[in-house]
Amino acid sequence: MQNSPSPQTFRPASPLRGSIAVPGDKSISHRALILGACAVGETRVSGLLEGEDVLATAAALRSMGADIERTGDGEWRIHGVGVGGLLQPDAAIDCGNSGTSARLLMGLVASHGITASFTGDASLSKRPMGRVIEPLSRMGAGFTSSPGGRMPLMLEGADPAVPISYRLPVASAQVKSAVLLAGLNTPGITTVIEPVPTRDHSERMLRGFGAQIEVGEEDGARVIRLTGQVDLQPQVLTVPGDPSSAAFFMVAATLVESSDLTIRNVGMNPTRAGFVGVLRDMGASIEEVDAREVGGEPVADLRVRHAPLTGIEIDPALAPSMIDEFPVLFVAAALAQGTTITRGLEELRVKESDRLATMAAALTSIGARVEENENGLTVHGTGGEPLRGSANARVKTHLDHRIAMSMAVAGLASRDGVEIDDASPIATSFPGFESLLEQASSPEAA
Repeated sequence: MQNSPSPQTFRPASPLRGSIAVPGDKSISHRALILGACAVGETRVSGLLEGEDVLATAAALRSMGADIERTGDGEWRIHGVGVGGLLQPDAAIDCGNSGTSARLLMGLVASHGITASFTGDASLSKRPMGRVIEPLSRMGAGFTSSPGGRMPLMLEGADPAVPISYRLPVASAQVKSAVLLAGLNTPGITTVIEPVPTRDHSERMLRGFGAQIEVGEEDGARVIRLTGQVDLQPQVLTVPGDPSSAAFFMVAATLVESSDLTIRNVGMNPTRAGFVGVLRDMGASIEEVDAREVGGEPVADLRVRHAPLTGIEIDPALAPSMIDEFPVLFVAAALAQGTTITRGLEELRVKESDRLATMAAALTSIGARVEENENGLTVHGTGGEPLRGSANARVKTHLDHRIAMSMAVAGLASRDGVEIDDASPIATSFPGFESLLEQASSPEAA
């Protein structure tokens, strides 16, 4: 999927004003397609994120028998094959850059009597899949992987699979979801134990589609029990705006003087809302307007106004609820007054890039003072003084969409602008990011 690099410079911006809507939540979009494909009948989804990652999931499900189409009004219609009804794909399942597609689809396939090859781009092929291979193997699936448990790999599903009780060794919603999806077509009760709670979109949506799922707490851990081989019922869903996508605009409006921006219909799931709380703790002005519930998920419009920030020490327990937002948080920290300390972020080393090392290098290259340690960054802020920018050198993004967008936000608050080496990966999660930035900072937005 990766073409020739597309360098781009992001320059100091006018105030961000008016009202915008960010694309649909990526995590929910993946799950809506997958569970729609497991139901019998027509599921209709509006607000689906149409980025490359989600489209990779749609293509994979089509290759296994689901009928998925986009209508002229932007609604997606999914005619599912039912639990246990996946067909043998004719070709390898290409997950592109999407770790979510790879891990969730492996879980889905693991309890079907089919064999599938999983491939991805150069970035995804470096990411560890052992964390899903281990529990899915315990359920009976067979794997032949590249060295280090990486892709490309071959998965031979088990039919019937064996229900397991699995305690997550690391906080990962993707691993939890992979096991639960495997449990859909597994007789008996599949149990996942979470010592640290992670985003709960899968549990909410499984319940909405009619799965028998129980969520409780035992000995301080979150325990999810799913009864397998239950028919799922088709649904009509609206996907809320992605809080991880909204985060870039929250930071941009906070940093750029005189900004007053409203971001509409943002998902405010408590397992995803850590970033809003941390940014507020740093001094950001973020007001929740018209809080409501859509499709089982809490949403609100967020009004964000420019405000000076102060560095803080971030509780590592918050990391799972904002793991994807840390790159842009580091940008906010670089322009705050004082020092921001983060820990417990080992997960960031195995994302699309090593996000700790990549952000440390990127911010340092534009004049920030950053110290990298094994599990976090310490960022010494400028107190609001603009970073110098990268007029003479391109910032390396390592094909990572969140690094590219975070450094774009840094460019808005820089002195000379920030040039990134490749803006094309942004399309994997946020098509239209640059045009939305232009819209928010144009004089007409005021």
